[in-house]
Amino acid sequence: MPDSFKFKEEAALPMTFTTAYHMLVDRAATKPEETVLVLGAGSGIGSAAIQVASLLGAKVIATSLTEDKLKKAQRIGADVVVNYSQDGWAEDVLAATHGRGVDVVIEHIGSATFAKSLRCLAKNGRLVTCGVTSGSYATINIRELFMAQRSILGFVTGTMKDFIAVTKLPGKGKIRPILDSVYRLKDARKAQERLLSR
Repeated sequence: MPDSFKFKEEAALPMTFTTAYHMLVDRAATKPEETVLVLGAGSGIGSAAIQVASLLGAKVIATSLTEDKLKKAQRIGADVVVNYSQDGWAEDVLAATHGRGVDVVIEHIGSATFAKSLRCLAKNGRLVTCGVTSGSYATINIRELFMAQRSILGFVTGTMKDFIAVTKLPGKGKIRPILDSVYRLKDARKAQERLLSR
């Protein structure tokens, strides 16, 4: 790790960045100039995915529930931000792409956003999912899925190859973990409560 990294930043790097890297590079095969929609920009996976997608040369659209998190998303590389606390957020994403849709969706929210995330995909778009924080079940339009030749890709964790690739990026000044709060181990309950309260 670069000298400018503190231990807490080093500790925050492996899980989220290896996951985001694997989703974008290995599963979605994201190309430069493609458009990537990142759900939950304020999360660890979300903030890592914004940075990795930007590094790959993609245009990034990021969503979050608060204006503060959307501003942070712009500071780390999001080109367009959308507040998904409103019902019409999928239409806002489509409007940002002039109706075409996005090439890749990084989805880790689950039930609350899954169907709309699929609607945001362009023809031949790929949705990669690695989480279900809002629930495990979603109703989708299967006809839209196959008519637009869209793909849904599941994912659990990255490979050692991905981890090694990610550990080289900070030294090049390319990525940096975003830390919200740091807790002592004895305060783990408070940390979990903060996560649950978003």
